[in-house]
Amino acid sequence: MNEDEIKKKMMEQMAGQGQAQEKQMEEMLKKAMSQILDDKARERLNNLKLVKPDVAQQLEMYLVQLFQSGQIKERITDEQLVMILKKMTEKRDINIRRK
Repeated sequence: MNEDEIKKKMMEQMAGQGQAQEKQMEEMLKKAMSQILDDKARERLNNLKLVKPDVAQQLEMYLVQLFQSGQIKERITDEQLVMILKKMTEKRDINIRRK
């Protein structure tokens, strides 16, 4: 085996490990969301993943942080999830005035 083949093999192994870790994280998130969200809210999150995956990922991380810190006492309903989404995606107007 020459040096290039060894590097290529090591890169493939590293990529495989990264994929395995990513899959494990997805499973952990899915399990956490099943504990945090009720059925309708989970369905809304899945629909959001299809349309805006970046917003959905942000929302999942936010919900996991709330859950881990103990701020979520009961499952979040669809209506509550909509309110959280509105607050997250709310645009803030920033006006800069020059004198």
